[in-house]
Amino acid sequence: MISTSPDSNRWFVCPQMRPEAETRLFLFPYAGGGPTVFNQWVPELPDDVEPRIVHYPGRGSRHREASITQITALAENLSQAIPPLLDKPFVFFGHSLGALIAFELTRQLRQQNFPQPQILFISACGAPHLPDPHSPIHTLSDGDFLASLQELNGIPAALLHQSEVMQVLLPILRADFQAMETYTYVRAESPLPCPILAFGGLDDPRLSRERLEGWALHTSSGFKSQYFAGDHFFINTARTSVIASIAAELTSSYAKY
Repeated sequence: MISTSPDSNRWFVCPQMRPEAETRLFLFPYAGGGPTVFNQWVPELPDDVEPRIVHYPGRGSRHREASITQITALAENLSQAIPPLLDKPFVFFGHSLGALIAFELTRQLRQQNFPQPQILFISACGAPHLPDPHSPIHTLSDGDFLASLQELNGIPAALLHQSEVMQVLLPILRADFQAMETYTYVRAESPLPCPILAFGGLDDPRLSRERLEGWALHTSSGFKSQYFAGDHFFINTARTSVIASIAAELTSSYAKY
C-alpha cells in the first residue's frame, strides 16, 4: 500500500480510518464548507467505504492559509496531494462548488495519467458548459451578499446573529463564490471515461433540470440523474436517502452504465 504523505493529510481529512475498505469516497464540500459539513455522513456510510473529506485552505485548521479563488488552482493543488490515496478504487462526490472542483480534479488526473474515479457524483451543480443565469454575488455588499445566501438557505439562522462567527465566515464564502462565479470551462478533447451520476434537489431555486442533466455531455461511460426532496442543500435534509443512493451505486455493477 502506498503511504500517505503529509500533504495528503493536509488536503484530505479521514474522520474514520477503514483500512479494509474496498472503496475510498472523496467528499468535496460546498462553498463556505469545511470537513465538518460531512461529519454526519460518516456513521451512515457502509463499512466497506472509507471517507476522505477535502479540506480547502482558509478554514478550520487551515484558517491561516489564504483561500484559493480559482477552481483550476484548487484542482491542481489537489492533483499533487491525492496520488498516495489512489491505491484502491475510489469515487468523487462534490456538492455545488465541490462538484466543479471534483470535475476539474478528475480532468487533471486524466491529463497526468492517474486512475480515474469509478463514479463522479455531481450534486447541486449545473453542467460547466452551460451559462449560469444568476448574477454574480461575491462582489455585493455584506448585506446584499448575506441576503442572497439566505435565499439559498445556505446559512443557519442562528449563525446570522453571531457577528464574530460571520466576520470569519464571510471572507471564506466570498472567496468560494468568487471561485465559482469566475470559473471558465475549457472544452476537453473528449468526455471523461468515468460515469457521472448527477443529484439535484426538487426545490432548488438555483438549478434547473436542464443545467443539471447537461452533465451527460461530459462522460463517455453513461449518465444518470436523481432528484431528492429539498432545496439546494438537500444533502442535509435528505442525507439518508442520498447516502443510500451512493451506497447502492457502489455495490452494483459499474457495467450497467
